[in-house]
Amino acid sequence: MNSFDEFLAMGGYGFYVWTAYGIGFVVLVMNVVLPLIQRKQFLRELALKQKRVKK
Repeated sequence: MNSFDEFLAMGGYGFYVWTAYGIGFVVLVMNVVLPLIQRKQFLRELALKQKRVKK
């Protein structure tokens, strides 16, 4: 188990390395999730506009 602890510590730079990985992961997830949310919102607004035009 000692080698795993050393792996996580990354020679004393573990905090910075894992923080960078965490930030990178969050950015990648946001690049997928935010456009999906915006698309859903856009389609909802478009449907409302079409309902108004049809009346």
